[in-house]
Amino acid sequence: MRTKGNKNSKLEGRRIEFRLEGPNAQEVCLVGDFNGWDIKAHPMRKDEKGLWTKAITVSPGRYEYRFYADGQWLNDPNNPLRCGNCFGTENSVLIVLP
Repeated sequence: MRTKGNKNSKLEGRRIEFRLEGPNAQEVCLVGDFNGWDIKAHPMRKDEKGLWTKAITVSPGRYEYRFYADGQWLNDPNNPLRCGNCFGTENSVLIVLP
């Protein structure tokens, strides 16, 4: 995941790019607090090397998220920050600073 700040205002959102390697996956979506855990809200795009990406703009705050790939929930392997969830597994955690 990559973060790009906005120099004009600390109150505006930040553009975050999420990445997941999955050359064999057919469909991957970014799911989390920022989209009400809607598995269809943020479909990701796969490049010719099998890298799935999705950029979104989020306001400063703390967000839990996961990837939903071909019906399987996956944590972000590029982000070691995690927390437990009510399903007995973990969610990846994103903290966006102002």
